[in-house]
Amino acid sequence: MMELAQAEYEPASHYDRVTDAWRLLLGEDLHYGVFETGNESLPEATAGLTARMVEIAQLQGGLDVLDVLDVGCGTGAPACYLASAFAVSVVGITTSTVGVSRARARAASQGVAALAAFELRDGTANGFADQSFDRAWVLESSHLMRERQALVEECARVLRPNGRLVLCDIVRKREIPFLELRERRGEFATLREAFGDARMEPLDFYADLMTGAGLKVDYLEDLTRLTLPTFDRWRANAHEHRHEVVTALGLEGWECFLRSTDILEGFWHDTTLGYGIISAIKEG
Repeated sequence: MMELAQAEYEPASHYDRVTDAWRLLLGEDLHYGVFETGNESLPEATAGLTARMVEIAQLQGGLDVLDVLDVGCGTGAPACYLASAFAVSVVGITTSTVGVSRARARAASQGVAALAAFELRDGTANGFADQSFDRAWVLESSHLMRERQALVEECARVLRPNGRLVLCDIVRKREIPFLELRERRGEFATLREAFGDARMEPLDFYADLMTGAGLKVDYLEDLTRLTLPTFDRWRANAHEHRHEVVTALGLEGWECFLRSTDILEGFWHDTTLGYGIISAIKEG
């Protein structure tokens, strides 16, 4: 297990603080992009990752999908897109009050508030009734949750028969020896300062959790190569929006973010970290 953590940490307060700056740094979608050619803009690439999620979640093509749970919904961009493009009812949940506020405002401005609702809930104990949703959508939020088993079990519990869980996230691709962890502790501290408390696990780890929760894994893909250009785009955003980000996070926060993009890019190159997507069905 790779952990970027300290004993005392409150993730919701971290994301309340950084959300608005992240919209400038990471883009409106607040997640990595899939670069098929490498020449895409960041918005094109993040839309590409969302499209890949849509395909694997089997939301396109007029299938009978009515209700989607978006776990770790950020500021609501994917949820609003799903509501608009597929006329599904989406409930986005997050532990960030700022995230909920921004997501509700987004839904209202895009005219999808009747279909896209946002609530302050924990993905590892969501409080919804059994069999409430046709899809559970977990886009780049699982690495921020300590209890991944609880996350997967909750998603499985609220799915209806033949419902589907689709998850994509940063993953760990190799074991990291203790001495290397100690030698690189400064890099891990920088990542934690920039992105919060995170734990990365291999894709197979998630596959085992899904199987253990009674789901049948039917798709798994390594997207490491296709997500690599994300860091170059983030650095460009940091320089373009330097003044606004420094105002929001301070000069040290801006510099920390820039260092973190270099560190992550190095981890992608040396196969320490990468990116993956996985889906599983609740057979009925």
